[in-house]
Amino acid sequence: MVGGSSKVRPDVSAFSVPSGCSLGIWNGLSHRLARHLPWISDLGGGCHHDGNPRTKRGLSTSVLARWTGFGRHGSSIIALFISLSLVGWFGVQSGVAAEGLAKLAPAIPAWAWSLAVGCAVTAIVIYGFKSMAWTAYITIPAFLLLAGWSIVSELQKHNLGDLVNQPAPGPVLGLAAGTTLVAGGFIVGMVITPDMTRFNRKPSDVVKQTLVGVTLGEFMVAIAGVLLAHALKTNDIIAIVTSSSGFVGTIIIVAGTIKMNDWNLYSASLGIVNFVETVFKKRVSRTRVTIFIGILGSALAAAGILNYFVGFLILLGVTFPPIAGIMVAEYYIVKKWRSVLSASAPGLPATEPTWVVGTLVVWAASVLIGTFLPWGVGSLNSLGASLILYVIAGKLGLIRGTSEEALSRRPITETRELQEDYK
Repeated sequence: MVGGSSKVRPDVSAFSVPSGCSLGIWNGLSHRLARHLPWISDLGGGCHHDGNPRTKRGLSTSVLARWTGFGRHGSSIIALFISLSLVGWFGVQSGVAAEGLAKLAPAIPAWAWSLAVGCAVTAIVIYGFKSMAWTAYITIPAFLLLAGWSIVSELQKHNLGDLVNQPAPGPVLGLAAGTTLVAGGFIVGMVITPDMTRFNRKPSDVVKQTLVGVTLGEFMVAIAGVLLAHALKTNDIIAIVTSSSGFVGTIIIVAGTIKMNDWNLYSASLGIVNFVETVFKKRVSRTRVTIFIGILGSALAAAGILNYFVGFLILLGVTFPPIAGIMVAEYYIVKKWRSVLSASAPGLPATEPTWVVGTLVVWAASVLIGTFLPWGVGSLNSLGASLILYVIAGKLGLIRGTSEEALSRRPITETRELQEDYK
């Protein structure tokens, strides 16, 4: 991948999504596997004969959405939703690191550590892909080595068979509710995958990056998180990571937070820039947007957004899956704008749909289904509903733009200088 972004995602929160302490081992592993299925199903796009649109053109999620069902104005709504959710995630992850640092150095309050961590990540992202790549080279090996050592050290104190067979140590949480909690964070990563893979050299790199990242950076860490939650009988991420390693555990938290948070901030800045350009017809500096979002996310961390983690995940768990479902259904099944994208490669089409009302109706209906359907898993219900409803609407001819207008954005290609985003 150009820029050298790591394939492994050191997501500290994977240790601690609240369901880990409230489900049995097998239910815990099942709902974590369920959350991976939508992303794994999307891997086929990387090797399609027509190539993956995100790698062929270097498109961010919010720009790609213009020709995958949402149109110009619908994509601006997606951009805003993505940015707001990622600012929230930025605050959550910064809060996690701050809590760990505050335990290590209690003389400095957690809110001050939150601001310090947020400012450090913002400084990294200002300089774009190259600085993020070098950060990955340092933090990811440190995270994997130290986390591996910490996990083995703690689990050696317990009988693995007892951990696997014991009931959930916390309040019982159903499989459906647990899956929605976990999917709430994971689905955002799925939707912003184009932001992370848009400068890959070839589509097959998307498969390798995503598959390795899922299996090593997400699934294996999540398994360890469930086991540790049962061993320590807590869902407190700070207690889980620092229980047996103290200072080393704090380094694990900080390393994982920095690497994940630079992507949160980077994708949020892409979304805000697209929103402002689409709605206000004005191109803004991504450097300034990055600084503004970094300050906002740091302030949220200092204000204690970590205390609202569960509600935040539930909201994301039903809102974002339909976005992914609609984009996949459009590009691979309905194909209303697929031929336009293919003909314009490696650039962008000359025109774009403005409003696609049918898509917005499908999105809203899918969110409602995921929220209020009394059975099943909310996140999977909303994802499945979006796929089915969009295909039906497409076959009935209800997916169409209210008008076509000239492209309001200069062409973006994979040969563009990476640092141009931050000029």
